[in-house]
Amino acid sequence: MPTFYEKLIWASGDGDGLRVSETQLGKLGMLICGENTNPLARYALIAQGEQVHISSYPPVWPTRPANESGRYDLASAIKIRAGAHSFEGKVFNIVSSGFLDQRTMKALGELDREARETLEGSPRAVSMILGPSGEILGDTLCESEGLLYQDIDIAQCVEPKQFHDVVGYYNRFDVFEFNVTRKRLQPAVFTDEGAAQGEA
Repeated sequence: MPTFYEKLIWASGDGDGLRVSETQLGKLGMLICGENTNPLARYALIAQGEQVHISSYPPVWPTRPANESGRYDLASAIKIRAGAHSFEGKVFNIVSSGFLDQRTMKALGELDREARETLEGSPRAVSMILGPSGEILGDTLCESEGLLYQDIDIAQCVEPKQFHDVVGYYNRFDVFEFNVTRKRLQPAVFTDEGAAQGEA
């Protein structure tokens, strides 16, 4: 799902990829950037037994000049989203964000001064790993580029679900229904006249 000015380039996708993958590590699911704000997309992954969630984000999200109030604090937004998903789904969350280095800024030298100042002054994204109770595990990366390592044990996802299993006993199946369409969307469907009449 493209967000804000991303709509100038990308269009909305479909639900075909809203799937959890079985791996040796466990059941992996992923959402990109603002998709991690969508509670129904997150619930769809949790309902498939997701154990490890991967969240990816851009390095910055410039919304206005850095000296104006109301600018978007990307690191804070990521921490809220990631913590919520880990806690609600009782999953590990691997947050991987891009990094805007000086080499890239130099390549963007064609930008006007105000645009460059906005980019340089925008709050940076954060990379981190969270446990199934929403706690941040180990180090975080925000102002520097690097790699994060963290041992995880998906068995640790079990006990927290004894408190709140939002796709199990803690749901209200007598009240709520949820349907996910994973049909691959096509730009057009063509039906020949003969086929419409049932002819061979």
